[in-house]
Amino acid sequence: MATVRDVTVRLATWLDRLMPAGDRRDSLGAVLARYAADERPVTAELCAEVEHAAWTVSRHVALIFEPDGTAPPDVEARQWPPQDPAAVQARAGSVSQARRLADGTALIRIDGLDEVGLAQPYVDAAFTLARGARRLVLDLRANGGGDPATVALIAGWLLGDEAVQLSEVVDRERRRQWWTPDRPPGSALRQEACVLVSRATFSSGEALAYHLQARERAYVVGEVTPGAADHVLPIRLAPTVLAHVPRAHVVDAVTGKNWEGTGVVPDLRVAAGDALEAALTAMDK
Repeated sequence: MATVRDVTVRLATWLDRLMPAGDRRDSLGAVLARYAADERPVTAELCAEVEHAAWTVSRHVALIFEPDGTAPPDVEARQWPPQDPAAVQARAGSVSQARRLADGTALIRIDGLDEVGLAQPYVDAAFTLARGARRLVLDLRANGGGDPATVALIAGWLLGDEAVQLSEVVDRERRRQWWTPDRPPGSALRQEACVLVSRATFSSGEALAYHLQARERAYVVGEVTPGAADHVLPIRLAPTVLAHVPRAHVVDAVTGKNWEGTGVVPDLRVAAGDALEAALTAMDK
C-alpha cells in the first residue's frame, strides 16, 4: 500500500521533471518535503491534506484518490486524452445558454472550454446571436476551464478583427504564444461587455476573464476566483493516486503577470448569485 511519503516523493520528482526551475518549483518542493518521513497509508483525506498544502504555491495541484486503482505509477509523462466528440456535442460545447434579455442584453453562459475544434460551432453560434444586442454579459460563473485555444477563440469575438496576443505559456523548454484568431473585417462584437465570475471559475475560465479585464474590454462582476494559472498533466503517482502536476505557467501579454494565488479580482465584488443583477445595474449607470 502506498504511503504519503511514496506519493509526495514521486510528486516532487515529477515536479523536477516537468516544472520550470525557479522559486515556485522550489517552494512546492519545500511543501512536499514536510511529508518526507510520513509513512501513513495514503487515503482520500491525506491526499486532500497534501493538496491543500500545495495550493499555497500552485492552486492547480490535485491528488485524486482512487481506492480501486490498480495501474502502476507512470514512468513517462502522458497527455490529456482527447475529448469524446459525442459528449461535447451533447452539451453544445459547454454553451449552456445564449439568449436576449427583455432589455436587449445578450446573455451567453459557457460552463467549460471544450477542445476548440469541437466547441467552435457552438461558441460561434452563441456570439453570432449576440450581434446587434444592446450589450453583452458573458457568464463564466460555472466555467471550470479547458482548452486555451477556446479561450483565444472567445476573446477574439470581443477584442477585434485583428489578431491580438493574449499570453505566453512558459514551460521548461519553450515559451508558447497564444493569440486570438484573425477575423473577417467587421465581424467582432463592439458592444459594452461584462463578465461574471465566481469561486467556481477556474483555470482557463479565469484566464478568459483576466485577459479581457487586463485589456479593459470587459467589466468583471462576482467573486474572487481561486487563482489557478498553471498548466498541468495527469500523472499516476501510485495505483490509488492520480495527480495533476504543474508543467507550465501563463504570462499575460499586457500585465506581464497572471492570476496565480490572487485570483481574478472583480471590478465589482458581489456574491455569485447576485452577479447578473449587479452587472446589469452597473452597466445602466
